[in-house]
Amino acid sequence: MTARGLIIGAPRSGSGKTSLTIGLLRALARRGLAIRGAKSGPDYIDPGFHAAATGRPGFNLDSWAMPPSLLDSLAAEASEGAELVLIESAMGLFDGIPGQRGGSGSAADLARRYHLPVLLVLDVSGQSQTAAAVAKGFVSYDPDVRIAGVVLNRLGSERHRQLAGAAIESIGLPVVGAIPRDPTLVLPERHLGLVQAGEHADLAAHLDRLADVMERSLDIDAIVALAEPLPARPAVSGRALPPPGQRIALASDVAFSFLYQHVALGWRSAGAEIVPFSPLGDQAPAGDCDVCWLPGGYPELYAGVLAGASHFRGGLLEFARKRPVHGECGGFMVLGESIEDAEGVSHRMLGLLGHSTSFAKRRMNLGYRQARLLADCPLGKAGEIVRGHEFHYAQTTRPGADEALVELADGQGKPLGPGGSRRANVTGTFFHAIAGADAWTTRPAAAVLP
Repeated sequence: MTARGLIIGAPRSGSGKTSLTIGLLRALARRGLAIRGAKSGPDYIDPGFHAAATGRPGFNLDSWAMPPSLLDSLAAEASEGAELVLIESAMGLFDGIPGQRGGSGSAADLARRYHLPVLLVLDVSGQSQTAAAVAKGFVSYDPDVRIAGVVLNRLGSERHRQLAGAAIESIGLPVVGAIPRDPTLVLPERHLGLVQAGEHADLAAHLDRLADVMERSLDIDAIVALAEPLPARPAVSGRALPPPGQRIALASDVAFSFLYQHVALGWRSAGAEIVPFSPLGDQAPAGDCDVCWLPGGYPELYAGVLAGASHFRGGLLEFARKRPVHGECGGFMVLGESIEDAEGVSHRMLGLLGHSTSFAKRRMNLGYRQARLLADCPLGKAGEIVRGHEFHYAQTTRPGADEALVELADGQGKPLGPGGSRRANVTGTFFHAIAGADAWTTRPAAAVLP
């Protein structure tokens, strides 16, 4: 089976891409089409909704953080057993790290690399014919990125649709959908962004409602016809992160859920076994595992429960005496001395590392990260480069006295100083690892850490 692909893009975040993508995926799945979703960039929440809509795992495709071999492998993996792959853009279609054409992290990079057409979603609220000027700008901005069709979103009336639609079609672009203004189509938000798919109350009903709207509002057959073939599986497969052990104890519940699908897939493909456990269920990591991994999530929402999970605490403390433990973002916070929740209440955490964090004293930390490892750890060997992404509001209130784990830079190579922590067998970072960057030798020297 040769899958075809289509990118769903927009001028900016908030244009309605996610609701359209999820609804369209669900509608196509209900028709019996073998359909799969992917997300450009580092967003780890939307692929969960893609998976819920299709019944197939969602993927990230990140042209900045992933070596080209890994990017190609994942694109081919996403297309296996599928007839159509919808790739949802992060932010605006061309938004990414400046100065790195082809490696910016934008969805436009994927359109160029795989010669895929773009379905442009335009929020036309507050405008009519001017939408054609916006669409024409997208058509002419980059000749290597082909805009194949337009969906009008948040229409106020039939006259509104006629005015905007006629103007866009007059410049040679087909309008293949028109979605009326409906605030109930927007997915609910929480303190860090969208609610995860697993937390959404009555998720199946919401997905079906989105699919019903897309069936009424889109020319689905015309949209499917826009797609073009994806490339076949490359001869050489890329890697994300090497498995940190043969048997990996993985914290897995609503407080620890932010592990990239491609990372877990890579571990399993390399022959490792993932053994999940639930800290919120007061479970400890299995004693016959080689390493324990605490991914990110929302531990600050469950800090009281985690503080009282005595079996989890005792089991992890015992595990860490002899075997490696690594935490990312929320997992890193739990490895510290304490977490202060949004109400200013401090909760005792594991104390395996010396820092304390607070969600009451909020400050956004957001962006790509390049990290040179200062010691061997579950992320890799000392001296290796790992690429990832950081997004959290928590602040470190007490840094502790542990040694740094990494030397950090941002996505453009600007040094950010030491980061993370290590003590005995325990390590952690605030950033989420996306890929080991041992294959970045083809990138400009300024783009990686010295």
